Amino acid sequence: MEVCIDNLESAINAEKGGAMKLELCSTNNDGGLTPSLGLLRVVKKNVKIPVIVMIRPRTGDYIYSDEEIEIMSEDVKIYGENGADGFVFGIITPEGKVDVKNCSKLIKLAGNLPVTFSRAFDVIKDPLERMEEIISLGFERILTSGLQESACEGIPLLKQLMEAARGRIVIMPGAGIKPNNLQFLLKETNAVQFHASAGKVLKKEHMVTDQSIVKEMVTIFNSMSKCKK
Repeated sequence: MEVCIDNLESAINAEKGGAMKLELCSTNNDGGLTPSLGLLRVVKKNVKIPVIVMIRPRTGDYIYSDEEIEIMSEDVKIYGENGADGFVFGIITPEGKVDVKNCSKLIKLAGNLPVTFSRAFDVIKDPLERMEEIISLGFERILTSGLQESACEGIPLLKQLMEAARGRIVIMPGAGIKPNNLQFLLKETNAVQFHASAGKVLKKEHMVTDQSIVKEMVTIFNSMSKCKK
């Protein structure tokens, strides 16, 4: 289980609940943006599990200008020097294809750190073809809802992607995954990783990852894994 978080309390709760990875961003409610460097440093001091940093300079589409690519490039370098365990980003062209040139640029800057193609994947055209491009670039994972509002709605495409991937890349379902639908999703897709926030609203518009929800989802995942064996 990878938990997307945008604050320290969520990071600590996710690890205590049994999460294996964190996706660190800011403004989770807007789909996530690049977090502050201070947040990364403090999270790294307080958790031991890998912290994957989102590189996204603004909300909106995933078609970036040369200036925005420069910002993203600097962020990859800076965060890599400050403890990031990997990166998640996605860059596409106006035609709905993968921006191979700029993705390749960021991957090279990431060095040996693993990279995940973000939910920019969910607004591309011809997803099976695009997956091949993403594999050839060297991405380790694709975070996707199957081009739908939620991963459960996207199950048909998620299954197609996993079958076509043949283990060459991890297809990681994300969006709308909760304890009450996780078992169904895992059963239908055979996903080996999944992505969720496992949050609850503490104050108005302030969501924090709930340790008990993470634990429940990890338990479901582990029980399904044992059944497959």
